[in-house]
Amino acid sequence: MTDRADQTIKALRSGLDDLAALVRGLGEQDLARTSGASQWDVSQVLSHLGSGAEISLAGLQGALAGTGAPSGDFIRGVWARWDGMSRAERAAEFATANEALVRRFEDLDPRARQDLRIELWWPSEPLDVAGYAAMRLSEFTHHTWDVKAATDPGAALAPEAVELLLDTAGGLVGFVGKADGLGGRTASVAVRTTAPARSLGLHVGGTVTLTAAPDTPDATLEAPAEWWLRLVSGRHAPGHTPPAVRLTSATLTLDDLRRVFPGF
Repeated sequence: MTDRADQTIKALRSGLDDLAALVRGLGEQDLARTSGASQWDVSQVLSHLGSGAEISLAGLQGALAGTGAPSGDFIRGVWARWDGMSRAERAAEFATANEALVRRFEDLDPRARQDLRIELWWPSEPLDVAGYAAMRLSEFTHHTWDVKAATDPGAALAPEAVELLLDTAGGLVGFVGKADGLGGRTASVAVRTTAPARSLGLHVGGTVTLTAAPDTPDATLEAPAEWWLRLVSGRHAPGHTPPAVRLTSATLTLDDLRRVFPGF
């Protein structure tokens, strides 16, 4: 598990360095653009990443100090402060907040990376460092795409993060998937990804779950792994769907799958 933690922390560092370099070149008009998260402008995405970094750092520090998860009052105070910032302030402060979090991850010694357990600020079992860093990597990677998609329709998730996130996507599928997106129908989908190659199944019934690849699916989805992750997280608009995505089915369409995963 230490290796997994190491790889995830390295991916966080790479992602932060990449996004921080991009943000340094953004002006006021760029920050005001609608992001890939359609209800937020680019600065609001950076605000979310900045406040999330502060809250995540408080959780990590609480685990190290034995004081537990951050309180609701602390979290609400962080959100309010970031909400009150100007666009330029959000762009400037986002990198500082995320640098503090990533450096704290990097400073963890091998024993902490293996043994530390971090309490979350909602009802859940504590996470080890690999799981906690993966939770942050998922948030950071998808919101980085939101920033890039504001000006680049062909933006893709960071390759160094995709394989790590692909192997932990099952929990997200069950959490965000909406079975009623098919209007009462059920479906079994064979999913085949590239870069990296994976073969798995998606079942939509009473719930939405990942399964082993079905022998007799109702549909077969072939897609780059990064788009499969974007599908699950709701970042799948036709204008951001590459030509390599193909769904073969007599009964199911890509728009059906988009309704199963409306985003969050």
